[in-house]
Amino acid sequence: LRVDTVALPNGKTSLREVVEHPGGVCIAALTEQNELLFVRQFRYPYGEVLLELPAGKLDAGEDPLEAGKRELKEETGAAARDYTDLGKLYPSPGYCGEVIHMYMATGLSYGEMNPDEDEFLEVEKIPLKKAAQMVLDNEIRDAKTQAAVMKVYVKTMVF
Repeated sequence: LRVDTVALPNGKTSLREVVEHPGGVCIAALTEQNELLFVRQFRYPYGEVLLELPAGKLDAGEDPLEAGKRELKEETGAAARDYTDLGKLYPSPGYCGEVIHMYMATGLSYGEMNPDEDEFLEVEKIPLKKAAQMVLDNEIRDAKTQAAVMKVYVKTMVF
């Protein structure tokens, strides 16, 4: 956390608190049956279990796609043949410099999960169409998950 003094357009100054964050990654893993892989996990700041796509924090200098592959494997046991870049998300630009890199993963194969020792995850498959409706119904509250689900839903629609 840092506090900066910034010059405002009117010539005055103000303070800005900034949370420095190394960035993160989010993977929307889509099965052959058009389902997304989700994890349920307790999130301390909210005091509740959230439904999220597999995701994680980047290590310093780490390639986002490689981090995404690692997180997908650790959290769900899945690996993918193909990855599609879904863009970047700025989750809280008012106070945090975090950038979340989002990817769609397809051509899945499965192995053993290997979550971090402080992660207690429950993996769940949800049909893509249902997941998109869950976003619209506010049953999925996590911002990165909302954005990635809707991007995959639109990207895979037949117009």
